[in-house]
Amino acid sequence: MATQFDITYVFDFLPKLLNYIHISLFIVACSMVLGVVFGFLIALPRLYQIPIVQRLSQIYVSFFRGTPILIQLFLIYYGLPELLKAIHVDVSKAPVLSFVILTFALHSGAYISEVIRAAVKAVDKGQVEAAYSVGMTGYQAFTRIIMPQALAISLPNFTNLLIANLKDTSLAFSLGAMELMGKAQTLGAATQHFMETYISLSIIYFVICFGLEKLFIYIEKRLLQHEQPLVTEERQPLSRRWFKGVWSSQPDKGGFQA
Repeated sequence: MATQFDITYVFDFLPKLLNYIHISLFIVACSMVLGVVFGFLIALPRLYQIPIVQRLSQIYVSFFRGTPILIQLFLIYYGLPELLKAIHVDVSKAPVLSFVILTFALHSGAYISEVIRAAVKAVDKGQVEAAYSVGMTGYQAFTRIIMPQALAISLPNFTNLLIANLKDTSLAFSLGAMELMGKAQTLGAATQHFMETYISLSIIYFVICFGLEKLFIYIEKRLLQHEQPLVTEERQPLSRRWFKGVWSSQPDKGGFQA
């Protein structure tokens, strides 16, 4: 029989769940840092069209974008130790959190590679050619011209991926990782007040995601502050004047000038 809803449990569960928030944030932070590294390594062969490596990177991106992250968690947690046994490497005693971070990093790397590729291609090629014409090297053109603009272009998509990863960390409980969702399940099972537990959990996720969204909006504005909006000249109203037997239109400046 379901227990009666009690709002006091929501406020009681909030501090208990907040004690485990650092684990979820740690998973997100580590996976995004590694994901950026993987994303660059996967995006470069496709940007420079390296024949064989380009095909391998396409397969990597297709797999991690085309399969659920929950399945990827199970494949890496159960499959990777079996593969490493073939080369006499035992990772069976590795912490569960390491498999979770690796999975999220590989998953994020596939999306980040596409974000990087699209952002770099969005930069006007004429600017790169102009950089070469003034004597810049390829590295200088990339770091001074391409990368600042590509970073601003890719930031909204990167923010969406970051927030999505934060919410997906709740799947880490399926491997036994005790993060926010894991603690929520434990509290719900102990008190039989699952609804109150999930309300508390949703409040925490919403506040964090809302804060991240506002933070990255501020960062995006700072990155785009050099792009001044085009200021169009204010169109002055035209008034028709009778001058020397001809109707003429001229800006109305408050008085007629012959």
